[in-house]
Amino acid sequence: MDKKLEEAGLALRRHMFGKAGAEDALNNATPFRRRFEEIVTEQCFGDAWNRGTLDHKTRSMLTIAILATLGRSPQLRYHVQGAIANGVSKEEIRETLMQVWLYAGIPAAAEGFNVAGAVLKEMGLD
Repeated sequence: MDKKLEEAGLALRRHMFGKAGAEDALNNATPFRRRFEEIVTEQCFGDAWNRGTLDHKTRSMLTIAILATLGRSPQLRYHVQGAIANGVSKEEIRETLMQVWLYAGIPAAAEGFNVAGAVLKEMGLD
């Protein structure tokens, strides 16, 4: 792995998802999954998420919209937590999901609201 991208990726994963979503995700990965976790750390969080044009808050809102649209509820759960860490408010999450309703439909938005609502409740932000 590229050491600079690996360190940047680990730092961002740690900030967004805590130790479990950073070091533990790599250290506990099975041999089958290990290379995938390295790529996620380096390319996704070390490179793509750290490009300067969009800030982490904006990227989090985009990610919520995309994951809700695609119906990727398990990943959406993590990214709602990460969005809060990146400074996205509960109201901004709601408005992001309203955009999902408008452009991707009621079923996608409804599931997004279900997932985000559960995460916000768990975090004491409901």
